[in-house]
Amino acid sequence: MIESKIRKWGNSYGVLIPKEEIEKENLRDNETVIVVIKRKMAPAKELFGSLKIEESTDKIMREIDEKFKSRFD
Repeated sequence: MIESKIRKWGNSYGVLIPKEEIEKENLRDNETVIVVIKRKMAPAKELFGSLKIEESTDKIMREIDEKFKSRFD
């Protein structure tokens, strides 16, 4: 897997593949390759954006408050 930026070339777009990767995979000019495209997310969004929470924030905060208060009662 490599990280690269999309670049506009005329009316098209392209992705640059570093020379080291070309050499490592022994690729040659005019070879056909398969490219898997996945948008890079910000680290926080990647971590927290994938969570699916069913309960409301208010309910979660009330539960935290109850647990916290019970430790000091």
